Amino acid sequence: MVSAQQGAAASTASPGAAAPAGPIDAAIARNIVAAVADPELVVLTIDELGVLRSVAVDAGGRVTVTITPTYSGCPAMDAIRADIRAALAAAGHRHVDIVTRLDPPWSTDLISESGRTKLAAAGIAPPVRLAGPVPVALSVKCPRCGSLDTERLSQFGSTACKALWRCRGCREPFDQIKPL
Repeated sequence: MVSAQQGAAASTASPGAAAPAGPIDAAIARNIVAAVADPELVVLTIDELGVLRSVAVDAGGRVTVTITPTYSGCPAMDAIRADIRAALAAAGHRHVDIVTRLDPPWSTDLISESGRTKLAAAGIAPPVRLAGPVPVALSVKCPRCGSLDTERLSQFGSTACKALWRCRGCREPFDQIKPL
């Protein structure tokens, strides 16, 4: 159980779930959950996005997964929970608790380097890191041609976490993950 000092959290257990057929290793459970794709940024897993905080397995085989939404009210969280349950169930593990941890909050700094590379390869400009020294960028680098000659078309893109940009060099529009 999560204490009030650990932050706001919610837990949901699989209704009517049976105990796993055999013991599950925590590292195996983490690998299964880490491979779940984000439903809005399908090129990333929830681990690469930084949404997956931890996976633990108790002596009885119950798997506890802790996740953090990218923002309050994120509509993808229900789909992420369902996908985590489905992935673990496919591996024979139906006794699952999913804890939503709001504190510390998610930040774009949690996106992994491999996640940033995948975003750029998919034509989405990855956010700059906010922790530590912050480079002053006058523009966003085009993920297609690499040009810094870009302009923001809209603060709001296809989802709440994206802004819409256009490259003046190659004239292609692209999304940028907003730094948080």
